[in-house]
Amino acid sequence: MISLNVSASQGSRLHSRDSVIRCQSVGRDAATRDPLLVQLGRHSAIRLFSRRAVDFCPKMRGTEDLNRLEDRLPDILEKVNKLKEDANEAFKGCRFQHAAQLYTEAIRVITTEALSCESESQAVALLSEGLYENEHAEPTDSATANGQVNGSSAAKSADESSPAETLRFLLVVLFANRAFTHLKVEAHGFAIKDAGLAIKLAKKPYPKAFYRRGAAYFALGKYKLALADFRKAAAAAPTDKDLRLKIRECERRLREEAFSAAIDSSRDTPASLCRNIDVSGIVVEDSYDGPRLVATHESNSGRIAAGDGSVTQRFCSDLLGHFRAQKRLHRKYLLQIIGAAYDLLRGYPNIVKLKLDSHDGSTDASATNAQQHRDSFTRPIPPAAADSNSFVTSSPVHVVPQLTVCGDTHGQFFDLVRIFELNGLPSAENPYLFNGDFVDRGSWSVEVVTTLLAFMVYDPRCMHLTRGNHESRNMNKIYGFEGEVRHKYSEHFFELFEELFQALPLGYLIEGANQKRALVVHGGLFSRNGVKLDDLLRLDRFVEPPSTGLFAELLWSDPQKEHGWGPSKRGVGVAFGPDVTKRFLDDNQLELLIRSHEMKDDGYEVEADGRLITIFSAPNYCDQMGNRGAFIRLKPDMKPEIVPFEAAEHPADVRPMMYASGGGGLFGLV
Repeated sequence: MISLNVSASQGSRLHSRDSVIRCQSVGRDAATRDPLLVQLGRHSAIRLFSRRAVDFCPKMRGTEDLNRLEDRLPDILEKVNKLKEDANEAFKGCRFQHAAQLYTEAIRVITTEALSCESESQAVALLSEGLYENEHAEPTDSATANGQVNGSSAAKSADESSPAETLRFLLVVLFANRAFTHLKVEAHGFAIKDAGLAIKLAKKPYPKAFYRRGAAYFALGKYKLALADFRKAAAAAPTDKDLRLKIRECERRLREEAFSAAIDSSRDTPASLCRNIDVSGIVVEDSYDGPRLVATHESNSGRIAAGDGSVTQRFCSDLLGHFRAQKRLHRKYLLQIIGAAYDLLRGYPNIVKLKLDSHDGSTDASATNAQQHRDSFTRPIPPAAADSNSFVTSSPVHVVPQLTVCGDTHGQFFDLVRIFELNGLPSAENPYLFNGDFVDRGSWSVEVVTTLLAFMVYDPRCMHLTRGNHESRNMNKIYGFEGEVRHKYSEHFFELFEELFQALPLGYLIEGANQKRALVVHGGLFSRNGVKLDDLLRLDRFVEPPSTGLFAELLWSDPQKEHGWGPSKRGVGVAFGPDVTKRFLDDNQLELLIRSHEMKDDGYEVEADGRLITIFSAPNYCDQMGNRGAFIRLKPDMKPEIVPFEAAEHPADVRPMMYASGGGGLFGLV
């Protein structure tokens, strides 16, 4: 940064007229001896010193250092370009987090070593807010091919490019590239911020930055903002076909939103599709070669009930084999499973309580016991729960001998099968809890969620499910589940799944021996202290998740290393520190928080002095990340046993996101 020889105490007095005059005088003197200011011109130097002195006085480098900036520029550029090239290679190798770290280091070299700024935002403000109005040109195409700016180009005459403008253009490229890495790991909030910095810095419209910010807005369902950015990108890149597709898709979704809003306003309570399923007139063709469901207590509409014996363990096992052979379950049976699962789930409280006790003797796999299990959840929550944190001690409890907790599976069916191969099929003796995000991204999402629901309907004791942020209409429209369901079944089935997702509970309270308790939720904790489990019981979950509040934070938040709270990298929810975790757990008489929601290289991460575990069960996520998956075994002693595992092989002709619209064109890395 261009420094002012004005002390911090002087800077605090710059609001007075005399102080501004003194600052302008400093600018006149500096403009005669600083190479950068000589290029800027006398009036720009005075304007810089008078307008921005208060912001940029503290902790600046000395004048002698700054006078050597032009001499140091080739070395700085060589260092920055090497970091950028390494980051690009890491990105191409799908090591997105490492790529982001390298881009960040390249940005740091420019902001601190070259410009002497204390932060990225400070450097952006200095370079962008009208301080270089003499309009020095950006580096020419020959100097910036593939974003490469070298020492020789920087040494060209000031008419082509000043050192400040060279660094400015490099920052535009680096911020836009880092935004791309954030998009790859679903850090949409950070992508919006970085793309915005690139847009602010760019002297002329930079289409990659507008595209990437638009893509982040699109991923968050903010279609109006996305459309505005895509149109700006298209104005600078009018021949890009992908941009035209994105613009049309935004326009289509905005029309859908307007239509849905009009329909919703015309009726008080939409009719339930899941509760009105009728399969009595559907015939299963003789040519169908998949597992067949024989209803034991079929109603006039052909509906079945969870735990009534209609779905058997043999049916579930045959279903796994049928799906592995790339075949589909008949639509009649899928309708029956969805209807039975919905009837079961809608009776659950927002937070379901399980107790681990291997000596309870309640693992008889009879249909009677399964029915008792279902009924245990549908009893009303005691009235006392409305006045205190009484849920911990008074909510209905069902006993299971142990529990296996799995994280995100994201439509990776063959990895779901790998879990069952390693840990055994779900049963009353070997129950599972899948912690949300069963669908999207992977292209076997229908198979994953159908398998989980089938086991739940077979015996509600053996399969437990929570809602993730991807069990929502907006995410499903973007990340592939809607397109997959339409391709494999129909739009009607997509609507059924969306209604069923609203019935999923938001978490599980697991109690072991000696009253040790763990809370399992998909995302994380909250932006304020004092939240009790009873507060979560009062939420209305039978809606699409909002963008703010406890419901949104439960699904979207992530832990951070620093204490306190920080902005969410995703643009929804909050980042919460280890102190926030400990305080919440202590306030709610809990020992452990288990959450998912984030890809981890080893499939898991332990934080907050062992009181928070992230578990992720989609290895080699999206066939790109090279990570392992993991699951947690919990027994009554509540000592987590974490089991990592490698990705399973799957048919190569089915790629991730194949049912979602893709992007490309000119908007790769620079």
